[in-house]
Amino acid sequence: MKRRTDMEVSPTAEHQRLTEDAARTKNWKRWGPYLSERQWATVREDYSPYGNCWDYFPHDHARSRAYRWGEDGLLGITDRQCRLCFALALWNGKDPILKERLFGLTGSEGNHGEDVKELYYYLDSTPTHSYMKALYKYPQAEYPYARLAEENRRRGLGAPELELIDTGVFNEDCYFDVSAEYAKGSENDVLIRLTVANRGPEAATLHLLPTLWFRNTWSWGEIAEECTSKPLIALERDGLAHVHHDQLGEYQIAYEGNATPLFTENETNSARLHGYPTGQPLVKDAFHEYVVHGQTDAVNPGQTGTKFAPHYVLEVEPGQSQVVRLRLSAKSAVPGDALADFDQIFAERMKEADEFYDAISPAGIDEESMKVARQGYAGLLWSKQFYNYVIRDWLAGDPAQPSPPPERNFGRNREWTHLFSRDIISMPDKWEYPWFAAWDLAFHMIPFSKIDPHFAKKQLNLFLREWYMHPNGQMPAYEFAFGDVNPPVHAWAAWRVYKMTGPRGQRDRAFLESTFQKLLLNFTWWVNRKDAEGNNLFSGGFLGLDNIGVFDRSKPLPTGGFLQQADGTAWMGFYCLTMLSMALELAQTNPVYEDMASKFFEHFIGISDAMNSLGGTGLWDEEDGFYYDQLKVEGQMIPLRTRSLVGLLPLIAVENLETEKINKLPGFKKRMEWFLNYRKDLAQLITYCEVCPFTGNRMLAIPTRERLQRALRYMLDENEFLSPHGLRSVSRVHREKPYVFRAGNEEHRVDYVPGEGTSYLFGGNSNWRGPIWFPINFLIVEALERYHLFYGESFKVECPTGSGNMATLKQVAEELSRRLSSIFLPNKDGARPCHGEISKYATDPHWRDLVLFHEYFHGETGRGCGASHQTGWTALAVKLLENTIEHPDQSETIDRDGESQAAKVRGAPSAKRGRGASRPAVAV
Repeated sequence: MKRRTDMEVSPTAEHQRLTEDAARTKNWKRWGPYLSERQWATVREDYSPYGNCWDYFPHDHARSRAYRWGEDGLLGITDRQCRLCFALALWNGKDPILKERLFGLTGSEGNHGEDVKELYYYLDSTPTHSYMKALYKYPQAEYPYARLAEENRRRGLGAPELELIDTGVFNEDCYFDVSAEYAKGSENDVLIRLTVANRGPEAATLHLLPTLWFRNTWSWGEIAEECTSKPLIALERDGLAHVHHDQLGEYQIAYEGNATPLFTENETNSARLHGYPTGQPLVKDAFHEYVVHGQTDAVNPGQTGTKFAPHYVLEVEPGQSQVVRLRLSAKSAVPGDALADFDQIFAERMKEADEFYDAISPAGIDEESMKVARQGYAGLLWSKQFYNYVIRDWLAGDPAQPSPPPERNFGRNREWTHLFSRDIISMPDKWEYPWFAAWDLAFHMIPFSKIDPHFAKKQLNLFLREWYMHPNGQMPAYEFAFGDVNPPVHAWAAWRVYKMTGPRGQRDRAFLESTFQKLLLNFTWWVNRKDAEGNNLFSGGFLGLDNIGVFDRSKPLPTGGFLQQADGTAWMGFYCLTMLSMALELAQTNPVYEDMASKFFEHFIGISDAMNSLGGTGLWDEEDGFYYDQLKVEGQMIPLRTRSLVGLLPLIAVENLETEKINKLPGFKKRMEWFLNYRKDLAQLITYCEVCPFTGNRMLAIPTRERLQRALRYMLDENEFLSPHGLRSVSRVHREKPYVFRAGNEEHRVDYVPGEGTSYLFGGNSNWRGPIWFPINFLIVEALERYHLFYGESFKVECPTGSGNMATLKQVAEELSRRLSSIFLPNKDGARPCHGEISKYATDPHWRDLVLFHEYFHGETGRGCGASHQTGWTALAVKLLENTIEHPDQSETIDRDGESQAAKVRGAPSAKRGRGASRPAVAV
């Protein structure tokens, strides 16, 4: 496809749909990929006494047991309130169960925590989901459920996980590629194309059941989701079923080909699960019994129910494929033959999807980068999920069900009874993390802002609403413990989205002001709850970095006392600066915000002062030239000398203050200048409103120039943090010299572990002791660009340390971006580092272009680790990848708003463009 050569975004059909949906003139997003990939074993479905969700609702129950709070399915869709769902069911003639959902191991089964054991890929989606495509690879041999569970349970933490591809079921290419594509004819008209390709050497049979069903909202008694009558699906004639729901209205599903219509009810099979009949002969797992066990009486001969599927038995020749077409639409939306214009609509939507991504992609992007970006955006969009969780109802139980055990009133999330969630939310990973995580979502919205600005702003506002944010100002962290503490990055995300979604003078100030007001509550909560001694050194807990510390930072310390955290304090300095920037922006049109700007200015100075000088040197270690956590016990301060991202996070707290903007605020300017004169002593310890000789702007930052330089020597040392694929979370120096801390008879240690974790801390599935994580890497890249805007050519460092190659901080940011992007791009042998040693991804044409966006990446090889579809924050890779080729011919420095700074830096030396230097700095 021809790439555009200018930087203007031309309006496309998809842009028009986005405009109509945002204005609520058309409901283009009513239908989307909002169906979860795992509802079983979630906290929502757990009604056990002690909160063991993995055991209470295992995978084996999922096919037979009606869910209370949501639904799940394979490559499926649903409406925005998850009332009517569509997904695939498959059977290869050998499996013990009908494949209706993705299988994986629970937290107690996997040797590295919970993990999905399937091969599936999100290939495409537009923001309104007018076109979507996903792929599932289904073995023709019996799926090895038992072997995956038994072998991974047997393996220890030091061994790798046994993955599906390791079992040999894809040997000799004996598998089906099953792709699901969706295209919208209108708001309430969804065309569905299912393609089954036989990649094996012999003909093979596949049972395909495109399944339509209603979420069970009628079995629980009087609940908030009112429905005056039970919904119904009924066969109208061969190839057409009628669908009725009180709220959705009248729909129909048309299907083609030689298929047997099957009907049942979405009701729990109590006879199978509990050993007693319910009086309901038609149950949720009827299609499994019919297809796998041949029980023809399991389905409804009357051809009505709340669950329906046309049953296809496809004989597919080797190397060939078969297509099945369906159309789900409102009764009035499709007159006449429902499949007559099917292929034409699909062709139009696919063309419009290409036009949309062509319009928003930077000029000059190469085809390989475009493939990665397209799949990154697809993963973001497919990971939107209907999330339903009402804490008060969950704790109390439902009128038509037995009361929950009394222990629940003293257990998980009992202090969050105000939380009422029934929304479409961007999820980290719809199988491993099928629930929102506050700091994940903030990072999601950075790439989201480019493809759907309205959605990005709505999501950020959502978590600040009164039915999410606690009355005390805390934001909910995640489903397992809403009261846990995630890093405070919400303000940064809102500020970045504000700036990225409009040019100066045309930005959404109402969005900025509404988020700022609510964030004031959250900031106050942090100050009141996480500053143990009121000295501006913060102790936030584990702060999302799971096992990075010497101790489990979410629990009481084995030594007693408390931590003064370098990362917690850095996050608060970062939060302060973001709030300062927001206040200065709002003060341009409303002088009331000048006072708030002064408050955050002085608060940042207090935090920086404490971090750099409290008790002598604060959290800075002058001998090592690095920031460390400190353990405070009985008045004694003990530095915990682990070199990790904890000590690099202070570098992200940096902001440039525009002199032009400050000059328009006489009140703020007067108070700032008084403070500068009154506290001249601070200039030796922090970057305290130095003036840029080129721009006249001032900079606030936690480290001084000298301390920044010393910390960067560690960061850019390939024997410490700098890996071929980004920054490691723990320095490689700890491979040979682990940090050991002794408390009584206990030894606590931090080793360099570049891949999956070797301890059960936080379940053993997320490891921050060596791998590469995109969110922190991204923030550091951004910070380096901000430092460069101030220091310019006057600040250079060796990159890598010891190489003799001197680089500006802009060039360092570019090098980090290049290394991070390389994880997903094929090397000279066609292999992408993210796939590790799986050769099929490099050699097989049916695998070669498939990309997975893992949770984190091996610190040496770049192999993907953890959750395999955490496209949420790993989609930041798309932003970094695009930035490496944006504005390739410009010689001017670009500021964070994308505005030229050439006039401000005339006379400054320009960077040479050659090996080790690429494009000028751009907005990340």
